[in-house]
Amino acid sequence: MNEFEEGKVLLIDKPLEWTSFDVVRKIRNQIRIKKVGHAGTLDPLATGLLIVCTGRYTKKINEYMAQEKEYTGTITLGAVTPTYDLESAPEQFKPVDQLTETDIRNVIARFTGPIQQVPPAHSAIKVDGKRLYELARKGKEVKLEPRPVTIYAFDITRLALPDIDFRVVCSTGTYIRSLANDVGAALGTGGYLSALRRTRIGDFHVSAAMAPGAVVRTDS
Repeated sequence: MNEFEEGKVLLIDKPLEWTSFDVVRKIRNQIRIKKVGHAGTLDPLATGLLIVCTGRYTKKINEYMAQEKEYTGTITLGAVTPTYDLESAPEQFKPVDQLTETDIRNVIARFTGPIQQVPPAHSAIKVDGKRLYELARKGKEVKLEPRPVTIYAFDITRLALPDIDFRVVCSTGTYIRSLANDVGAALGTGGYLSALRRTRIGDFHVSAAMAPGAVVRTDS
């Protein structure tokens, strides 16, 4: 049994436009074992930390998925998109010049702590065995109930309207796309997620992560 079958936790810095499964498939092909999985999806337009478990360590996936996450990114105000990010085109444009920094900080404070959040219609959640994004692409609307999540920290790192650069620390199950959409709605201008990077999962930091192509077997 090689080291990957015994079990390893790999910290991967997911590239832009890769799906999380693209990363798993790449690593599976490199290490030549089937038992490979990731601990928490990152959307294609997000980059950053993806925990990949191999062999016996795939049993630890749920444990890692349950840990808190940290993200940095950008919310762009003044429009919305159906997917809440740039996988779909911005629409319903509105001015943002009337917003003050105080307005924005007051709204962001409302989204800190325990909140109720509705997941995006374009997400991988399953309803009756179907992924939500599959139903959304077919034009089928699904009534989604709010879910409890916790935002432990929501900091503005740069404010240059229409863009808000941020850092968020949150519980598992939080959708940053929904957070961007909800902040935009609360401000009355609309908003969408225009950039996202996952920087931490629990004690694992993206600074220790490698590119997907850097994973190699040492017994070959």
